[in-house]
Amino acid sequence: MIIRRNLLALSIVTALSFQGLAQAEVAAGANADANAEAAAADGRDTQQLEEVVVKGIRQSLKASLDTKREAEAVVESITAEDIGKFPNTNVAEAMAQIPGVTIDRRFGQGERVSIDGTDPSLNLSFIDGHPVAQSIWLYGEQPNRGFDFTLIAPEILGRLEVYKSPEARLPEGSIGGTILMHTRKPLDLDKNTLSGSVGYSYSDQASKGKPNASILYSVKNDAETFGLAVAAQHYEEQVDRQGIEIFGYVPASTFTNATGVSGDTMVPNSVNAAWFQQTRKRNSAVVNLQLKPSEDFEANLSGMYIRENFDNYNQSMYSYTTWLPSTVAAVDQLGGVRGGVAQTGHSSADGGAVIYDNQARQSEVTTKGLDLNLQYRGDGWDVGGQIGRSKSENPNITQWFIEPVYFGGFSWDTSRGVTFDDPAAARNPANWKDAGWMGNRGIFSSEGEDTYGQVDFSKHFEGVFHTLQVGYRHNKHEEAYGLYVYGGVRLGSLADVGTIGYADTMGAFDGFSYDHGHHVYVGRDNVIDWVRGSPINYSAPDPGSTINNTWALEQNTDAFYAQLNFQTEGQLHGNFGLRYVDTETDASGYNPGGAAPVLPAPASWWQTKNSQYDKVLPSFNLIYDAADDVVLRFSGAKVIAWAPYNQMVNNTFLNDSTLTGAGGNADLGPYESTNFNLSAEWYFAESSVLAASVFYKDVSNYIDRIARIERQYNSIRDNNPDQWGALVGFHGCTADGFCDYSVSRPYNAGSATVKGFNLNYQQPFGETGFGVAANYTYALGRTDQGNPMPYQSKNALTISPYYEKGPFSARLNYNFRSKYLAGGYVAGAAPASVDNYTEVGASLGWNFNDNFGVTLDASNLTDEKYFQYLGSKDYVAGKYSTGRRYMLTFRAGF
Repeated sequence: MIIRRNLLALSIVTALSFQGLAQAEVAAGANADANAEAAAADGRDTQQLEEVVVKGIRQSLKASLDTKREAEAVVESITAEDIGKFPNTNVAEAMAQIPGVTIDRRFGQGERVSIDGTDPSLNLSFIDGHPVAQSIWLYGEQPNRGFDFTLIAPEILGRLEVYKSPEARLPEGSIGGTILMHTRKPLDLDKNTLSGSVGYSYSDQASKGKPNASILYSVKNDAETFGLAVAAQHYEEQVDRQGIEIFGYVPASTFTNATGVSGDTMVPNSVNAAWFQQTRKRNSAVVNLQLKPSEDFEANLSGMYIRENFDNYNQSMYSYTTWLPSTVAAVDQLGGVRGGVAQTGHSSADGGAVIYDNQARQSEVTTKGLDLNLQYRGDGWDVGGQIGRSKSENPNITQWFIEPVYFGGFSWDTSRGVTFDDPAAARNPANWKDAGWMGNRGIFSSEGEDTYGQVDFSKHFEGVFHTLQVGYRHNKHEEAYGLYVYGGVRLGSLADVGTIGYADTMGAFDGFSYDHGHHVYVGRDNVIDWVRGSPINYSAPDPGSTINNTWALEQNTDAFYAQLNFQTEGQLHGNFGLRYVDTETDASGYNPGGAAPVLPAPASWWQTKNSQYDKVLPSFNLIYDAADDVVLRFSGAKVIAWAPYNQMVNNTFLNDSTLTGAGGNADLGPYESTNFNLSAEWYFAESSVLAASVFYKDVSNYIDRIARIERQYNSIRDNNPDQWGALVGFHGCTADGFCDYSVSRPYNAGSATVKGFNLNYQQPFGETGFGVAANYTYALGRTDQGNPMPYQSKNALTISPYYEKGPFSARLNYNFRSKYLAGGYVAGAAPASVDNYTEVGASLGWNFNDNFGVTLDASNLTDEKYFQYLGSKDYVAGKYSTGRRYMLTFRAGF
C-alpha cells in the first residue's frame, strides 16, 4: 500500500512538473582543471580538456559523471548546477541524489547524511581539504562528528565528491565515506564573473515566507596569475513542526484504580501535542585569494565567516500520568487495545494533571575559518602544504522555561490527543498554574575548534609505479560544553504571565482533539518577560545540571602516509598505501563519586582521562578499464572512526521528570572496520552510465549504547520541595535526593557488519530534452547482538527525471528510504525507529536570456509525516508534520 501510494504521488507530480528550471552558467574549464588537479595529486598525466560552458542540468550531470569515471577510487560527484539548482536549501538536500546517500529530516530539511548504511557521525566532511568546526544550535543537544550541512550555503560550492573507498592520502576517520567540498576559485572562473539571486521561501504549514539573497563576484588579472572571488549569502526559512509525542510506556498494572484492560497491557506515559516554531537565518561569506605566478607555484588563501540564528519557541502540552502518585491514582479507565497497547484512557478530576511546557530559546552560532594552501611543482616532484584554523562557538544558548499545570479530569487518545472533561475550565488561563514550581532559565555553551597542518610530497618515476606520495598531517580538535540552570522563577498562573488567545495547531493530523490543538497560547515574548522578571539568583546555578553537563575534550592526531600509484601498459591502474595514525585524547569532566552535586565543586571532582591509540591503516584501489566504455573497480581498506565527542567524556544529561538519561564513557576506543568495494561501470552513451557496486564493512570494536539503572541525584529535591515530597518512595527515590534512572551510555560492545549494493542509471534521451538519473541502494547491517545499525535503511530509491530544451527545463526529485533506527526523542529515551519516508520535490522555471532566469522550487510535495516508533508501530514515539516548502528565485549572471 505504501509503495502504491508513493508511485501514485510520483506519477501525479511528474505529470504536473514538466515546466522550466532556470540554470546559471559555470565554466566547465573549472571542472577540467579540477580533474587535472586531482590527477596530478596521484601523479597521472592528463590532457587538458577543451573548455566548454557547463550550462544546465544535462551538462552538470555530464561533468559529475566525468569526475566519477576518471577517479582512482570509488567516487560519486555532483557539480555546481547540481548543488546550487536542486530544489534544496542546503547541500544535504542536493546530496540525496547520490547513490548510497540518505538524509534524516527531523525538522523537514536535511541536516546530516548517511553513506552506504552508516551513521552520519561515522562520515567526515572537509571543505577545500580542511575540517570546519561546528557547535550545536538546539538547546540540550550534544555535539556530533557528522557534519551539519545546514551550515553551508549551496551557492559557495563549485563541486563535491564522496569517496566511498579511501586512499592513504585522505584524512582518516570515516567508515561510510569521506565528503570533499570545493569552493569556487577565481582563476577557474571568467574574469569579472558576477552572479546573484534574490528569492523568497514559503512554508505552507506556517503560512509564512522569508527572503533570501546571494552574490558571487570574481576578478582576475589578464595574465591569470592573480584572482579574488567573494561569495556571500543571506538565507531565511520559517520552520513549523507540529507533532504527537509519547514519552514511553508502562504496564497497566501501574494504575491500580484503572479498569478496562489486563495488567500486562502497555499504557502511554503521556500523549503530547508538540509545536516547534523557528525562523532560521544564515549569513555567510567565503573569500578566496588565489596566486599563480607560474605553472609551478600556486597559493590559495581562503577565509570563511558564517553566522546562524536558530531562535525558536517550542510548546509541549502532555498528560504525564506517572508524574506523581496522585496522577497515577487518577487513571480510572483504559481501553482501545491495539497491538498490546491501550490507545485510550481517562484520568479523574481528583489528581488528573496536564502539563504545559513553554520553551523560548535563543541560539546564535558563529563559525570562522582561515586556510592557507601552497603547492609547488618541481622537475619530477611536487610539494605542498596546508595550514589553518576553524572555530565555531555558541556561547549563550539560552532557554526561558515555564511549566504551568492544569489540574482536572480529561480523556486521552493516542491519535487524537487530550479532551478535557470541562473544556471551559481548561481554556481559562487562571486554571493553568504552578505546581509549587514554575520554571527556570538555562544557558548552554558549546565550542569547537580545529587547528591543523599538513605537508605532502610526491616523486614521479618512469615505469609502472609512476608516483610515490608521502605526507604528514597534524590535527588538534578541542571541544567544550557547559550548562548553567537557574531556578527562582516566580510562581503564578497563565493569567499572570499573559496569553495571546488560543493556539491553532495540529491541523496536519486529521481528527485531532479541538481541546488539544486550540489550547491557551502563551507566546514567546510573554514567557521571556515572565522569567526575566523573576527574582533569579544568578550566583547559585543548579549544581546537578552543571556537574553533569560540563566537560571538555582535546584530541591530537598525528598521521603519516605513503601511497604508491601505478599504471600498467594495459588497462590496470590504481594505488596502494599505508596510513599510520597516532591519536591522544584528554577527556575531562566532573565525577562526584556518588556524592550529591555541589557548587563550587571540589577540585578533585574535575578529572581528566588520558588515552592513546595508534593504528596502521592499509588501503588499495584497483581499476581495470575492461573496454573503452567499461570500468571495473575493486578496493579494500582498514579504517577507523571515533564516537561523537560527548560520548567520550564523563557527562550525564538527565531528565528529572522521566528519570531517564544519557551520558558518555571516557574509556571508549574507536570503531575499527575492514571495508571492501567492488563496482562495474558501463558508460554506454554520451553522458550515460549503468553501474553496480557492492560494499562490505566488517566493523570491530563496535560502539553500542546500553541502558542501565544508575543512582543519580534528582534536582527536583532542590527546586520544588512539594513535588519532591510526593516522589520520595516512588521510582526508587529516597530522601537524600537520589533516584533510579535509566541511563544509556556507549560501550565498545562487540562487532557488526554492513553489506549491500548500489545500482546507478543515468541517461539523456537523445535530443528530445528528456533524461533521467536514478539509483537504488540496498544495505543490511547488524551487530553481533542482532541489533539494527543506526540510520540504516534497507532500501533507498532515487528517481530524478528531467526535461531541458531551450529556455525551458524542469526536474523532479523522488527520494524514498525505508524505515531506520534514529536517535531517541527525549533525553535518555531508547532509540526510536523512523518509518518509511518519501520526499518529492520539483524545480520549475524559465530562462529569459543568457543572463536572467527564474526558478520555482518545491519540497515535500506529498506532505510526508516523520513517524517514529519503538519496535512496533503501535508503540508510537512521535509523529511530526512540517508541511510543504516553496522557493521562488530570480537569478542573474554576467
